[in-house]
Amino acid sequence: MPVTLQFLKTQTLIAVSKSAASAIHLLLTFLICDFILTGETASSTMMQAAQYEIGGPEKLSVGQVAIPSLREREVLIRVHATAINRAETLQRQGKYPPVPGESEILGLEAAGVVEKLGPGASKWKIGDRVMALLPGGGNAEFVAAFEDHLIPVPITLPFTQAAAIPEVWLTAYQLLHFVGKLKVGEKVLIHAGASGVGTAAVQLVKQAQAQPYVTAGSKEKIQFAEELGAIKGFNYKEGDFAAKVLKATNGDGVDLILDCVGASHWEQNIESLKAEGRWVLYGSLGGVNVEGPILGKILRKRISLIGSTLKARSTQYKTELISAFSDHAMPLFANGTYRPIIYTIFLSLHHLPEAHRTMEANQNTGKIVLKVSESKEEL
Repeated sequence: MPVTLQFLKTQTLIAVSKSAASAIHLLLTFLICDFILTGETASSTMMQAAQYEIGGPEKLSVGQVAIPSLREREVLIRVHATAINRAETLQRQGKYPPVPGESEILGLEAAGVVEKLGPGASKWKIGDRVMALLPGGGNAEFVAAFEDHLIPVPITLPFTQAAAIPEVWLTAYQLLHFVGKLKVGEKVLIHAGASGVGTAAVQLVKQAQAQPYVTAGSKEKIQFAEELGAIKGFNYKEGDFAAKVLKATNGDGVDLILDCVGASHWEQNIESLKAEGRWVLYGSLGGVNVEGPILGKILRKRISLIGSTLKARSTQYKTELISAFSDHAMPLFANGTYRPIIYTIFLSLHHLPEAHRTMEANQNTGKIVLKVSESKEEL
């Protein structure tokens, strides 16, 4: 081959090689910058999330699933912390199915940062600190939430505390104010007074200038509820609590009962209530089948028995509830009047089996929280 031709060929190959190297350099620079800005690669479409099969806590695991796509007026939240509720243990057992059309991933609440806005979403901006009430999906790295079901998280409130608020505090707020129609000065009996809902209800009743009483299963839990503001606590494992309720209220009884127990407490509930009292049933840990003259006793005392859940409520109902709670209750977290009660914080989603075992053993006083990712202010 002539020297001139060989030289030209060599120069062409060098030029091509330099061009390819430049293109690769530009691509790597783009990917590195994108990772720095967003914390993920541009092609990332997967996340870690709770997985389960019907059965015990050992059936829980963490797996890779697709990051949820966003529907109209939804936002994507990068989850920093989430929490465990009794409803999730029942869902895992096959006793409380997911809401039709919603995520089957466990988790009814989460706290984190707005990552992305869906079509029509306009109430939030990327980077906002939020907590969310969810129909499911919270035990994951990302979750989609309807924009009206988000609550702003003050900078003074860590995500691990914020994650302990939505489900139990909104449940307690709706039971007392939306369903139970609590009035100033009324007496309220709160079953499971040291639980997540119970500890929230005690604080809400006290702030409403009413009188909280509780039942619980240990001296320690009763003492904790009393320190939180309960006037008196009664150990349901130590016999008839109705007689003790009547004694503590000078024979009057209570105006309102928040009942997550059901069948095993029905007779004592009726004895504890005043005539024309309200009995709000929101759980059935003590069974659903009742034997005895329950209807006759309800009729004689003109008692109102009201069933209530939150998970399956309409979008509009939840929007109205969250709006009222945000206006009237959230400011009291900022000034320290209200505080979420946390029993323990597990350090990752991989501790889900242990978290469920803790819940099912009724060991906890307050909420069981899981960290999902670290936030700078909580490092």
